[in-house]
Amino acid sequence: MWVKNAKKSRYSKHSKQWWSESCRSSLNTYRSERSRENWKAFKLAVKNAKQTFFDDKIHEIANKSRGPWKLMNWVKKRKLPAIEAIKYNESPCLTSENLWNTLHNTFNTVLHRQVNVKILHEVTQKPSQNWGPFSKYEFLSAISKCADSSSPGPDRITWHHWKTIVKNDACLFNIINIADAYINLGHWPRYFKISTTVVIPKPNKPSYNNPKAFCPIVLLNSLGKLIEKVIAEQLQFTVASNNFIHPSQLGGLKFKSTTDAGIALTHIIRSGWAKGRPMSTLAFDISQFFPSLNHRLLVLILEKAGLDPKVVSFFSNYLTQRCMKYLWNNFLSPLFEVNVGVGQGSALFPILSSLYLSPLLFILENRLKILNIPVSILSFVDDGLFICQNKSFHISNLHLFCSYNILSNLLDSFSFVTEHSKTEIFHFSRSQGIFNPPPLDLSPLGGPILCPKDSWRYLGFIFD
Repeated sequence: MWVKNAKKSRYSKHSKQWWSESCRSSLNTYRSERSRENWKAFKLAVKNAKQTFFDDKIHEIANKSRGPWKLMNWVKKRKLPAIEAIKYNESPCLTSENLWNTLHNTFNTVLHRQVNVKILHEVTQKPSQNWGPFSKYEFLSAISKCADSSSPGPDRITWHHWKTIVKNDACLFNIINIADAYINLGHWPRYFKISTTVVIPKPNKPSYNNPKAFCPIVLLNSLGKLIEKVIAEQLQFTVASNNFIHPSQLGGLKFKSTTDAGIALTHIIRSGWAKGRPMSTLAFDISQFFPSLNHRLLVLILEKAGLDPKVVSFFSNYLTQRCMKYLWNNFLSPLFEVNVGVGQGSALFPILSSLYLSPLLFILENRLKILNIPVSILSFVDDGLFICQNKSFHISNLHLFCSYNILSNLLDSFSFVTEHSKTEIFHFSRSQGIFNPPPLDLSPLGGPILCPKDSWRYLGFIFD
């Protein structure tokens, strides 16, 4: 039956879906006779095959699926790299149910992790500030920065559509009134709480059989994202005006970027050299930072930041009863309830993650001062840096070890875990002789033994 019915095909990069038997026969006729008339007949057959194929496609989209966006580039199939079965707890995921549970458990590792809310007693309470109504300018400014090529959410409405809608003042004022009502009532509709998480591979990974080699990107409904953008702008202005954000925090905020972090670090190195002091740095990374934000603790932090009580009430509702579906190639999972983290795709996740991290940095800085450990901090979202200046590298290593120990204990209170495999140490010296700094042993803290290298990559910069 296989020999009788199977069709032998030869696929190549030139293979086309519209290719038909008439194209094949006319091409064979031309190859046998090589006449101009046969060549014209072949080109006509190709033209007719293309026209028939694409007419059928358009007819199918217009009458069956009713989704004209399927013709656009941003909904075409994304091919994941060829991989073995993903392994979780040393067992391969051989069914779709196992795959969805693996992804959900990987990207939401802190669902049942406890936090210590008493830790916020060490943070100064900021005075409460009023939250004003939204303006027309805020919405127009927010939507003007949205790219039309951005992937839409479950509603399939693009930014191009919304830019056309808000040109009508009546529609725009209705959207503004709706946004103000959400804040005043302390409510965020369930329609905006349902999202699609696209699982994409991280680049340049040696193997893709581990779920941590993939990154979750959250697609939200466009109207909800627009309102979130306006809320994020006003939220950042509020917390920046009362100095709640730690000054060494350079990520997740407007007008601060990796360039600022690189310039700040270079300035500290040069200023230390001017005083004749070499500099030592210990870089650490927080594992699964964005999915690990505890909602209960985040609401308490917003209260500490001095936000209007109605805004705190809004975020209490905004962060609860959230659901998501995972999209893997063309496979869509059932709904999963997610009550931790802030989706990487929401306009609020940069400022909320910065707010969550600021109390940790303030407490860490105070504890270092109390213990008289001369170590400063530089933070870029989940990438942190301890900086120590001392003429002796042995003393610098001792200070960095103590700082790392304090950090590890403090992170546990915020439901965080340090990713020891990404911890690095680097020393900056102007010595002209043989440079052989001692390693830093973090094994008593569960970390590795760190040996300094000749070059160090940090936030895209190469230091030597």
